[in-house]
Amino acid sequence: MQVRLIALTAPQIDIEGQSLTAEGLMAYCARVSSPHQESTDYEKLLAYCIAHKHWSIFEMADMTVEIVTSRAISPQILRHKSFQFQEFSQRYAQAQSIERYTPRRQDSKNRQNSLDDLPPETVAWFDEAQERVAMESMALYEEALEKGIAKECARALLPLATQTKLYMKGSIRSWIHYLEVRTDPSTQKEHRDIADGIMAIFVKQFPVTASALGWS
Repeated sequence: MQVRLIALTAPQIDIEGQSLTAEGLMAYCARVSSPHQESTDYEKLLAYCIAHKHWSIFEMADMTVEIVTSRAISPQILRHKSFQFQEFSQRYAQAQSIERYTPRRQDSKNRQNSLDDLPPETVAWFDEAQERVAMESMALYEEALEKGIAKECARALLPLATQTKLYMKGSIRSWIHYLEVRTDPSTQKEHRDIADGIMAIFVKQFPVTASALGWS
């Protein structure tokens, strides 16, 4: 799993001689009817908007991140319909690698949960099984390509653990909702690790908003 920041909304105006940040832009737009629109002090304003659920102002700035994960996890991410996505296409480009997972035991009381308490011999078996599947499926996939079989057909030989890359762009409002949902313990660990990585980016780029949300 890899996550990195790709882009932020870049305001084209300065306030009091300072370049406006993406976070500052949200406050600037929120003050459209205020005589104090040019103020650079917006900590209380954004906290007020969050406390009173004035979410529309958080649509004034966007953030784009790059995510490297597996085909098992990317469909979970793509369910967030308020975002725009671009994903690596196995129709046009050759798959390069297959990710490995650390196995966990199924929680018998909660099908959305898994427990990290498998015996070492079971973990070893799963690791070996993953390696066999990865080697054989990739070998067959590459052989299919050598035989002239189209990538869009050959990809049927690849497992869900095949690595993919996607770009995810959304408003700060969308990111707030995504992070609230996907950092929750009910989210699959591999997806939660991605959300935690994005959370770290969010807190750095939007410190006032993150503080008001209780995230920092």
